[in-house]
Amino acid sequence: MTLPSEMDVIEITGAGAPEVLQPARRAVPMPGAGQIVIRVAYAGVNRPDVLQRMGAYAPPPGASDLPGLECSGHVAAVGADVTRWQVGDAVCALLPGGGYAEYVATPADHALPIPQGVSLREAACLPETTFTVWSNVVMRGGLHAGERFLVHGGSSGIGTTAIQIANALGARVFATAGSSAKCEACERLGATAINYREQDFVEILQGEGGADLILDMVAGDYIARNISALADDGRLVFIAFLGGAKAEINFSPIMRRRLTVTGSTLRPQSDLAKSRIADELHRHVWPMIKAGKMRPVMDEEFPLGEAAAAHSRMEAGAHIGKIVLRVGGNADG
Repeated sequence: MTLPSEMDVIEITGAGAPEVLQPARRAVPMPGAGQIVIRVAYAGVNRPDVLQRMGAYAPPPGASDLPGLECSGHVAAVGADVTRWQVGDAVCALLPGGGYAEYVATPADHALPIPQGVSLREAACLPETTFTVWSNVVMRGGLHAGERFLVHGGSSGIGTTAIQIANALGARVFATAGSSAKCEACERLGATAINYREQDFVEILQGEGGADLILDMVAGDYIARNISALADDGRLVFIAFLGGAKAEINFSPIMRRRLTVTGSTLRPQSDLAKSRIADELHRHVWPMIKAGKMRPVMDEEFPLGEAAAAHSRMEAGAHIGKIVLRVGGNADG
């Protein structure tokens, strides 16, 4: 395939509200050694995109300044030393940035085949959430069958993914959400839902013997409450700090009850670390999808040129599951 010289993109014209996302034209990226260029069909919209737009989450050195951390599409070009993919292959991929565009370059080892029976639209929602959930819930958190697992924000893209993966692993799943509709969505996926506006997740989990593992994206005043909700030898994994990154906590129960407090962010990790996660996903999560044990929960689709509206939808907090951008004529259902 001969790549065009220019493409449509969405730029962040300055830190601020969704309206700073504006259409522009840019040069099409060329693949470096070990990279592929993907003709984007759909791009997932994620909370880190919003934080980057607001000036609170700068891209790592060498990454595109365009937002967009995941996509689906077809391989348009391959770089030197790439043998796994050929031009025309359908893929979904974790991106270092640049997904809000018609073409994007990414390490070849961060791409995965489209799972059987999954559309390009759905596949665009898999990389960011599955990389994040599997690496933190399983590789870092060590979740296994029979354990009690709590995920906060259960109706989000991360939450709906975590519920399904934990269920497939044989865990007993609890999820917090902020409305009856969101709680119902969590229940449909197999979680015991906790409406945090009406119920105390600490009290509920303590009544069940405590959570063996908690995946938290809230932090702030949830930090101490999470510690109280853990079972002895429990693990607490943080992936975001939507409620604030600082809190005063008592370390005595952490030591006395042998608790583990850890966390990670995905984007700054090395290419090798992300390649290892991709391999784990291909061996463990892709079979779950094939077996019908997991499927992306979809919220709303917007054209690329309406990226600002997609961000407004996310910030309003009413969405359930994933929001996607449809990019060009390469997209399909």
